[in-house]
Amino acid sequence: MRPRNLDEYIGQDHILGANKPLRVAVEKGVLHSMILWGPPGVGKTSFARLLADCCDAHFESISAVLSGVKDIRAAIDRAKNLRLSDAKDTILFVDEIHRFNKTQQDAFLPFVEDGTVIFVGATTENPSFELNNALLSRARVYTLKKLSEVALTKLIMSALNDERGLAHENICIDQELISLIAKSADGDARKTLNILEIASDLAEVDGESKQITRSVLQEVMQSSLKQFDKGGDIFYEQISALHKSVRGSDPDGALYWYVRMLDGGCDPLYIARRVVRMASEDIGNADPRALQVALNAWDTQTRLGAPEGELTIAQAIIYLAVAAKSNAVYTAFNQCRADIKASPAYDVPEHLRNAPTQLMKDIGYGEEYRYAHDEPNAFAAGENYFPEEMRGTVYYNPVDRGLEVKISDKLRWLREQNRVSDKKRYHSD
Repeated sequence: MRPRNLDEYIGQDHILGANKPLRVAVEKGVLHSMILWGPPGVGKTSFARLLADCCDAHFESISAVLSGVKDIRAAIDRAKNLRLSDAKDTILFVDEIHRFNKTQQDAFLPFVEDGTVIFVGATTENPSFELNNALLSRARVYTLKKLSEVALTKLIMSALNDERGLAHENICIDQELISLIAKSADGDARKTLNILEIASDLAEVDGESKQITRSVLQEVMQSSLKQFDKGGDIFYEQISALHKSVRGSDPDGALYWYVRMLDGGCDPLYIARRVVRMASEDIGNADPRALQVALNAWDTQTRLGAPEGELTIAQAIIYLAVAAKSNAVYTAFNQCRADIKASPAYDVPEHLRNAPTQLMKDIGYGEEYRYAHDEPNAFAAGENYFPEEMRGTVYYNPVDRGLEVKISDKLRWLREQNRVSDKKRYHSD
């Protein structure tokens, strides 16, 4: 069922619709190297083959999963020979290009530059992270999207009526069940056709036709069909949606993305670890109980597994979503890290240094240190705990929500005591 021309290619109208630059280039036979980025089953390989057919180019295909250096050299050699003998372009299609390491990716560069091949790479991973900058600079990146239910329905109808598909089997299926297949496949054309093919094999024979019934379809689709590419972009998109729902105080949205991830096969312990991160990053000291709730959920999942543990993680997610929010700790931590990275390695002030030996005492280590418990309110007002060059630096600024309201009041009082003490010392000096 691979498309034989651009009109048969279903989906991706945002790059292949009428008068779109890529479509115009293909129709004119003007080829260029490109990276096709998108989830599985959206037509990356089909489009690469279609390019070769439309532009009368030789098609070479290798897989980064199955191929090695020997296969790459052989493909390049065939391209060179064709270029010399027939003056014919070669499209070198590299599936799962992100599986090649940086050195292997670099191996293609000279042959892309001198025109030996038109390079077309396919990847499910973000090219910005997985591909060499040198390779990216020589190829245009096109993003292919999950197919809509309308597009998948069109694909099913095409497969049912095309002689290359199931037309000769005279399949009968209700429109409602066609919509169910399109919805269950979750934007994946390959999955759509696989479901249809297996259902046709199991269809009930009715005279000269075959009937795909609801019971047949339920048998085919008894396992989860939700798309969840562990370690891929969809994985990170869903955990990002979960995190942002918690941060945005939407327990319902957070619960939806959590269950979506579970339904797709995500390890609950991974989610539990991320929930602990959320407790510190987005709730912090506005509600310190959030961290303990998250840790308890992680512990329960470790001890009991599913389904008890999954329920406690849901409880933690909902608690975090409705808790008071503060990123004050997160902001302070990141600002401090940035300062340390950009600043010299200042010495520890002598009054803060330990003096376990007589020599260190003689040098003056710890000599002017003020023991806080000996001071009024157990607070040594005006004491400096920074390197002298950073005296007075402030990183932590509590927000006016949750427990941080009280923390803010306490810090305001402490900092005022420091200010008054510094002022007295300045005048006495």
